Amino acid sequence: MRIRNTLSGKLEELKPTDPGIVKMYVCGPTVYGLIHVGNARPMIVFDALRRYLEYRGYRVIMVQNFTDIDDKIIVRANELGVTFKDVADSFISEYWRDATALGVRAPNFAPKTSDFVQQIISSIEKLIAKGYAYVVDGDVYFDVKSFPKYGELSHRSLDDMISGARVEVNEKKRNPLDFALWKSAKPKEPAWQSPWGLGRPGWHIECTIMSTELLGSTIDIHAGGEDLIFPHHENEKAQSEALTGKPFVKYWMHNGMIRFSGDKMSKSLGNIFLLRQAIKAFGADALKLFFLSKHYRSPIDFSQDAIMSTVKAAQRASETFNRFESKISVPPLAKSDEWLEEKRAAFCDSLDDDFNTPKAVALIFEMINDLNRAMDEANDDMAVKIYHLLRREFCPVLGLFEVPSWAAKNSIDEVLQILIGVRNELRSRKVYDLADEIRLKLRANGIELKDKPEGTDYTFTGEV
Repeated sequence: MRIRNTLSGKLEELKPTDPGIVKMYVCGPTVYGLIHVGNARPMIVFDALRRYLEYRGYRVIMVQNFTDIDDKIIVRANELGVTFKDVADSFISEYWRDATALGVRAPNFAPKTSDFVQQIISSIEKLIAKGYAYVVDGDVYFDVKSFPKYGELSHRSLDDMISGARVEVNEKKRNPLDFALWKSAKPKEPAWQSPWGLGRPGWHIECTIMSTELLGSTIDIHAGGEDLIFPHHENEKAQSEALTGKPFVKYWMHNGMIRFSGDKMSKSLGNIFLLRQAIKAFGADALKLFFLSKHYRSPIDFSQDAIMSTVKAAQRASETFNRFESKISVPPLAKSDEWLEEKRAAFCDSLDDDFNTPKAVALIFEMINDLNRAMDEANDDMAVKIYHLLRREFCPVLGLFEVPSWAAKNSIDEVLQILIGVRNELRSRKVYDLADEIRLKLRANGIELKDKPEGTDYTFTGEV
């Protein structure tokens, strides 16, 4: 597999530090509000990358953090009269709700900044002792001039960055690019005791500590939006390598931004489309298709018109799968053959080329057309072969069309039949309120009951 490394600007072959194991860190959200579709792009892309690496036989250890100590969280907490932790934990719960609805798998570790404050303090002490950081009135800053490779990731020279920087009203800094590792306490802010007095961590140091604590000094893939390249990832790289003396990341991957009317979508600009609104309006599969049909490094213009074509494509795929599942009994696929291996090779060739999901998605829809043709021609053997490859391999690798199919239905059918039986018993006893409540709760979770003369059946709508 070849990945375009932001650090080198070149395609590089993936060679993990530990053979067979990929250590992956993805920058997560600052939890002061509900996530929007801009947040969804890295969630979808790097979840799919993780799935593909596992498909190719790698063991992936994935970390995605939550920034739960931040100015915006503190402002929100003070407005509501609660603690920063109340705000952060509330929106972390909402994040998991949205991620589940989107069909994105949880990482192996989901650390919060507040759980690593002592490790952060210890690491800042080491940076000071090594001459990379300095203390001023209870604040601690990283001295960028002490790190010769500063600017290497963002491909900028230090002199150019300094001359182009706006001089902040902060005379504590030795130069305007120095960044805070520790901030002294202010009224109505959370604070921890440190060697420099009460205070709290700066933003950039958290990812360094969480990644090194959980994944080691050098990680294989560090991913996030391209807006994080500078200053966040540049600062992460500098402080991490200053701290450990080792390369921080082997492969940096950055997805392009979501644009809304030409501007980057962000909460600060007020032009956001909440993820849960988008899932309700368009469906999780359509959203995934929308993002995966574009190369992860390309910017995307988000609009209702732009996404409607993928809504129709997702519906067409689901209809094809439903058609197959309603007509053909699917036995286990006994063995591979030349046709299957050719398709697998084409799929892997696409994703091995800097994770070219548009090409892989095109192959999936080409095969969906082939599946319809095989069913039209009553070629059941070919239909089963295509279906197995799509449903058991290609679609799950990209996280697509995971609304329960025949395989998943077998595992939950028994539970649904019990619920249907309870509902029928309630109806026979004329306890209609409870019977209707069962129907409505199932509908709210994407399962529609259909009462027929011969009994009650169910279908998966995918609408949650």
